[in-house]
Amino acid sequence: MTKTLTRYSPEVRARAVRMVLDHRADYASQWAAISSIAAKIGCTAETLRRWVRRLERDAGLRDGVTTEERDRIRALERENRELRQANEILRKASAYFAQAELDRPMRK
Repeated sequence: MTKTLTRYSPEVRARAVRMVLDHRADYASQWAAISSIAAKIGCTAETLRRWVRRLERDAGLRDGVTTEERDRIRALERENRELRQANEILRKASAYFAQAELDRPMRK
């Protein structure tokens, strides 16, 4: 089973989320609004729900990590991983050169 990936432009995402927020009162629940609007714009209801939840988190209306914080955490984790790799390389190089120094004949 292959997963298809459809990218929606930021304008389409913003418009769809705005439609959900603007027309929320016209429906029995937020999920009903999301389902109806998702069918109109051609995405799945779950996709639109995630977009709405992300906007709510970013606006501080819902608990959770904002998009900006998530991007910062990813960057820090990437930097941490690179630094660990660099430290490992330096540790191995240090051990290699220390061993080479021990194997070298002494100068008189």
